[in-house]
Amino acid sequence: MQNGRLFPRAGARCAVATALAASLGIVLAGAVSGCSFDLLKPGAFDIFKQAAASSTVTAPSASALPGAANPSRAANSAATPVAEAQTDEPPPPPAPVAPDEPPEPSTPALDRVVASVDGDPITMREVKDFAAQHGQPIQTDDFASSDTAKTAVKALIGEKLLEQEVKKYDDKVDDAQVDRYIQQLRQDKHMSDAEFRAQLQASGISYDELRKRARLDIEKGMMIEQEVRSKIDVPEADIKAYYDAHKEDFTITKERLKLAQILIALPPNPTAAQVSAAQKKADMIRARAAKGDDFGDLARVYSDDESKSNGGELGWFAPSDVMDQILAAVKPLKPGEISAPVRTSHGIHIVKLEEHEVPGVQPLNDVKAPIRAQLVDQQSGAQLQKWVESDLVKQHYVETMY
Repeated sequence: MQNGRLFPRAGARCAVATALAASLGIVLAGAVSGCSFDLLKPGAFDIFKQAAASSTVTAPSASALPGAANPSRAANSAATPVAEAQTDEPPPPPAPVAPDEPPEPSTPALDRVVASVDGDPITMREVKDFAAQHGQPIQTDDFASSDTAKTAVKALIGEKLLEQEVKKYDDKVDDAQVDRYIQQLRQDKHMSDAEFRAQLQASGISYDELRKRARLDIEKGMMIEQEVRSKIDVPEADIKAYYDAHKEDFTITKERLKLAQILIALPPNPTAAQVSAAQKKADMIRARAAKGDDFGDLARVYSDDESKSNGGELGWFAPSDVMDQILAAVKPLKPGEISAPVRTSHGIHIVKLEEHEVPGVQPLNDVKAPIRAQLVDQQSGAQLQKWVESDLVKQHYVETMY
């Protein structure tokens, strides 16, 4: 049964997204915390343009190496007359000459370690690959003379520091959070569970692997929210100034309704008994929703519509796309409210009005939250850099070796 039953006059919906593989290849922490955490995306260099504090290893001088000759002693020996060293005793036999040994194999240049974090090495190969991926190829092996190389090393050091830090959140994420995260991802793609799993399989990603990635994304989101975003203060004056300067961004030109539904299906030409049973079931579900039961959970259990796998989510519609009976039921509602059961030729619908966009400039109070999130996003890069350079570097053992 198709969700399109709510708007048979238009018969159009948002197209199902098919680029799932691409979306799974990036970090999706933003879905949890509103902050993008992926340091490997273009622009990662900007986060670490300033040098992270680190302890640099300096090569020891030759005289400090074990077994090195003392230069002054060698000079004195060379100045001693040969006659003073002569004695009446025969000279000792010459020391046996050791056979030539093959030289120790040298480490390939690209495998040379140029930095480490808590003993975890960063090789020249990793740095060059990282820089090349970001369109900043390094043309020299002398990292000390290359600002690009230094920047890439600092970026990789920052990543390893964050990888170490996120481990502290391993025990703070449970399976239910992972389930909700994947469900939200699937809903964003407007896919049923079967479609979602088929797309995963076609992309070569197992469901277990997806869960591992989702768990890590949630952990990263928690870390960034706690250590970065929560420490950014956005004054009310800044929110008002942003609102005044971007009024066009908060101006709605067309009315739209975001809906979710639970459908109790009826066959064509139902009997009175069938209608009565469906109405009784719909009344029970509506009463539970009114008492506070989660609408999405109720949809997954009771709805006969394919949207049940998405918790009843249908998406956005123009009023002209919605059946007259449904439109009449939801128009008086405020966002978050649920309609009384509505009978159509498809069955009995219980519809939730999730959002309602009305033409005009949205009031400041209605858009404060997204503006605040936008301003926090703008400051997150600098705050992340500050946290890494001022705090994390001091908590870990960092070396650079160039």
